[in-house]
Amino acid sequence: MKKVLVLGCTGSIGTNTLGIIRNMPEDFSVCGLSAHKKKESLGFLCAEFRCPGVLTSEAGTDGIEKLIADTKPDIVVNGIAGAAGLIPSKLAADAGVDLALANKETVVMAWRQIRDAAEETGCRIIPVDSEHSALFHLLRQTGADAVDTLLITASGGPFRTLTSAELENVTVEQALQHPTWNMGRKITVDSATLANKGLEVIEAVRLFNVPAERVQVVVHPQSLIHSLVRTKDGMLYAQISDPDMKHPILSALTWPEVRANYLQPFELFDATMTFFRPRMRDFPMLEYAFEAARKEKSYTIAYNAANEVAVHAFLEHKISFNVISRIVRTVLDKDWTDVPRTLDDVFAQDEKARRLAAELI
Repeated sequence: MKKVLVLGCTGSIGTNTLGIIRNMPEDFSVCGLSAHKKKESLGFLCAEFRCPGVLTSEAGTDGIEKLIADTKPDIVVNGIAGAAGLIPSKLAADAGVDLALANKETVVMAWRQIRDAAEETGCRIIPVDSEHSALFHLLRQTGADAVDTLLITASGGPFRTLTSAELENVTVEQALQHPTWNMGRKITVDSATLANKGLEVIEAVRLFNVPAERVQVVVHPQSLIHSLVRTKDGMLYAQISDPDMKHPILSALTWPEVRANYLQPFELFDATMTFFRPRMRDFPMLEYAFEAARKEKSYTIAYNAANEVAVHAFLEHKISFNVISRIVRTVLDKDWTDVPRTLDDVFAQDEKARRLAAELI
């Protein structure tokens, strides 16, 4: 039985993780939980799973470090959203505990530092994003050396068919109506701008150690194929399942095993799958991500930070939808050639980008 520590247990990833554990009590147990501020919900969950360790974000870095040390998990699920999830990832890596990683900022902001710590301690990092989970398993089945191109699918978000003129007037409420996934507010807006897919491009480049030129994005509105790989002989191999985050979470929890489970298997009958090229001119956040991935240094930090500040302003009705990408473009045009050596360096560049974005707003 694996002991699971769930960070961000009241969010989407955490809730789905606990749902899996409820249905597979002979395979997994909860040894610890953390949440941001939902103390009442946290209390109920702690009582339900009878877990010995629990804390809110008020406990800070020392609290999470102590939680990992006290609960001695076999695997940490990091479902914390935003830059707040970076330090917990580093702490799991430092402790040598396997990390089921759903926090994008860990990879986009500080992959070098996290990767080096994991290699030193033996921590194994298993991606939980559906796209990177698919690539993770496909690369192991085909052999990484046989693969030429990684193809990440994108739903296209709620505005996939809108014209450039129509995009100027979309509302917050419209942006939060994702056609296939039920996610948090920030990531849902990122899906509408294609920034979420941009972040996933940066993640793919780093997680799988490939140049940006070997990563492609294909719009697939049904979200049934989560990623594909094209091998050097031109063949495509795909991972297909219903758009349910329980699948990649369960794959991470059971890895390296492939285990029978309670989830409904995907059926091809009556399924429709269509594919389109992304409209980068109308959704430039994707193009900017490819640019940041190619330039490396601190450009990915700036991309992530400026986008986070701009999306927050959009959700508060301070700016319009298309201004998100304009703010990110302006921030990226500054000098981001410093190479961060430490996490302090990472956070300094992050703060610089946030300040510039806030001034623009």
